[in-house]
Amino acid sequence: MGLIIAYIILAIYSVALLLIFFYSLAQLNLLVNYLGYKRRNQIAPKFNLLDPKEIPYVTIQLPVYNEEYVMERLLENIAKIEYPKSKLEIQVLDDSTDDSVIDTAARVKALQETGLDIQHIRRENRQGFKAGALKEGLEIAKGEFIAIFDADFMPSGDWLKKTVLYFKDPEIGVVQTRWGHINREYSTLTRIQAFALDAHFTLEQVGRNAKGHFINFNGTAGIWRKECIIDAGNWEGDTLTEDLDLSYRAQLKNWKFKYLEDVETPAELPVVISAARSQQFRWNKGGAENFRKTVFNVVTAKNISFKTKFHGVMHLLNSSMFLCVFLVSLLSIPAMYIKAIYPQLDIVFTLLSFFVLSTIILFVCYWFTYKSIQGSGFDNFVDYIKIFFTFFSVALGFSLHNSIAVLEGHMGKRSEFVRTPKFNLNNITDSWKGNKYLTKKLSPNMILEAVLMIYFLFGMYSAVPLNDFGLFPFHFMLFVGFGFVFTKSLTSRV
Repeated sequence: MGLIIAYIILAIYSVALLLIFFYSLAQLNLLVNYLGYKRRNQIAPKFNLLDPKEIPYVTIQLPVYNEEYVMERLLENIAKIEYPKSKLEIQVLDDSTDDSVIDTAARVKALQETGLDIQHIRRENRQGFKAGALKEGLEIAKGEFIAIFDADFMPSGDWLKKTVLYFKDPEIGVVQTRWGHINREYSTLTRIQAFALDAHFTLEQVGRNAKGHFINFNGTAGIWRKECIIDAGNWEGDTLTEDLDLSYRAQLKNWKFKYLEDVETPAELPVVISAARSQQFRWNKGGAENFRKTVFNVVTAKNISFKTKFHGVMHLLNSSMFLCVFLVSLLSIPAMYIKAIYPQLDIVFTLLSFFVLSTIILFVCYWFTYKSIQGSGFDNFVDYIKIFFTFFSVALGFSLHNSIAVLEGHMGKRSEFVRTPKFNLNNITDSWKGNKYLTKKLSPNMILEAVLMIYFLFGMYSAVPLNDFGLFPFHFMLFVGFGFVFTKSLTSRV
């Protein structure tokens, strides 16, 4: 009986490791694409914005909900966009339910008096959440192209001039820019979030786009062709990541996406772990919901190649990797005891040790993305090693939280769109305490995270009597990761 249980544990453990290995191979392929793309000269038809006849009409949509701390900054920044006023419309899609509505209305009115075509649009309810607001605004939008910015984003004055010109190609449906981070150095939490997002916005977005594989509009800091949105079926609010959903529907209808790595759009990262948790939950659950909704259409599509299908499936499964990581973590301690009790299974563990290659591949991939933004050199490489293992540890600490999100997504459990609180913090001396949008509730997950911290401490202890230290570094990172997430979650509620 014991041997049968051992086989079941090892089977689950092995399948999870295999899926993580496939994911790392996909990342390696994206790295090859990324490096090849960086060496090519890119030529594309562009609008001549010096010719008034070629300047297209643009609508900027600002979907906001209870954004008291950043509305002034947002509106002041958007008002500085350099574009002919006769060809520009701004929609403030305000679903707020607090007093920020009054202040926003006053600011919009003041901007209207300067001659700016800006409207403060309110809805009777939040049906469809952000997707519903974007869809309602689209119905009355004057623009041929629709730029979208979340409340914490601050595009440069020449942002439209750098992006809208690519729509000269009638097949382009979306132009997406790279996110920047105004508060990258605020804390360990912001540094690791920036590290992870930089990898997505360099390796993944460029790597996929370079070979015509599907990428996604990232919900903000991008611009759509209005015709593309409508042709793809318009915004739908049945997933928590409406941006990924519409992106795949558009590309399945043969619309092309253009990603601009060199155009950075600065934004603010969550500085409190409770805010990061809500954002991570929405992104990971939304990813799983979109896998459930879209994967069949991707696999059966007649108009895309096998390789694009493979990368599409892996893209939709990105968030599900957290479930694989959590299973590997949870079963790694029983696996140590199985190895000690059943020496006849040594060959299995010898084969499983091959999967350490997954970590090596990701280490190499992330280095190339890190140095593309932070620069190369020995000192930067040392800094990279520190941030990589810090990121790796904290990502492990988020694995329970994100796995629950993934499971809910795959099972079709619906939940409300929970916004990420904004803070308007510009330097490390600014404090987030007192932000009225922060949740004070204690999550049941936090108790489990404390238990897991102790569990992986036991894993480190087990290495001594078993005389098996192969997984000691892994268990140490798990202990640190769950400890970080648990303690930061407690302190963010004071």
